[in-house]
Amino acid sequence: MNTPAVVTTPNPVQTARVLLKDLQEKFAVFRDYQPLAIGIDKQLIALSPELNRKTLRIALGMHTNSLRYLKGMEKATHRFDLEGNSTDEVTEVHRTHATETLRERFKKNAEQRKAQRAAEAAQEAAEKAARQHAEKLSQLTAKFSRNRG
Repeated sequence: MNTPAVVTTPNPVQTARVLLKDLQEKFAVFRDYQPLAIGIDKQLIALSPELNRKTLRIALGMHTNSLRYLKGMEKATHRFDLEGNSTDEVTEVHRTHATETLRERFKKNAEQRKAQRAAEAAQEAAEKAARQHAEKLSQLTAKFSRNRG
């Protein structure tokens, strides 16, 4: 019996990761996490018209939301094109956005770590209580079984 071939479409996020890796290999501006020129997506489409715009948008989003990129944006003064040429200045609004995004991300991570530690402490307390309960039951069982013998 023949089973039909299953055609799987690539996951857009995985495809975007592959594209981003390719961009990092080809362009120092990506590899070095330098602030990207406004409209760099149009430069990339002009160089490679076959690029899927949605995949490119996802890849650029991953890159510009990365920790290294945001940290660079906090201190940056200029943006760079694909050739590494300085273009526009990084505005104070964009630097502030990078700082606030990082602050929120660090705050969220700290809250998650705190919640994780609290959950682990609660789990340990529950396990300790269960061990004490089992030990007490064992002691009672031993005590009453001796008296019957």
